[in-house]
Amino acid sequence: MAIQIAALAILAAFYGIYLGKMLAQRRRGIRTDQMARGNKRGRLFWTELLLKGSTYAVALAETACALADWNSAPSWLRWLGLGLAAAGVGVFAASVYTMRDSWRAGIPREGKTELVTAGIYRFSRNPAFLGFDLTYLGLLLAFWNPLLLALSCLAAVLLHLQILQEEAFLPTAFGPAYTRYRSRVCRYLGRRRLR
Repeated sequence: MAIQIAALAILAAFYGIYLGKMLAQRRRGIRTDQMARGNKRGRLFWTELLLKGSTYAVALAETACALADWNSAPSWLRWLGLGLAAAGVGVFAASVYTMRDSWRAGIPREGKTELVTAGIYRFSRNPAFLGFDLTYLGLLLAFWNPLLLALSCLAAVLLHLQILQEEAFLPTAFGPAYTRYRSRVCRYLGRRRLR
């Protein structure tokens, strides 16, 4: 029961941050959700649409698994998973906070954003996606089952594809500043030594 309560608290915190930020930005006239919206076509449109659907599916599956306590993992692995998921929430919260009003879900086609390289972005070019992945992996370990495994893997692959699409877009949006940033900071975690 303690694992279920901890998992539900983690889920509430993670998705509360996500939805809370979207609502706060909406009140200021900022359209946060750019996923599969606007004049997007082809691979970008489909990746964002599938990513959006998979993140909803994972959230529902995680919640259902936590409520039903559907798992086949040993207790130590479940607690390790919850620790990893809690770390994911922390990383995600730090990324959303640091990004301020430049945070968007999807590649923005409207509204100017700024290139953010401070805070957690000094150590990861994609800390929000890293937070998603850590949370997904942690909750998968806590509620190990085939459905959650399949949905979490699908969402992780789609998150990575979204990152690749954003990396193709960002040099056109921010020019040499993004190229210099990309040369210093790793995609997921770490800094590079410049020679």
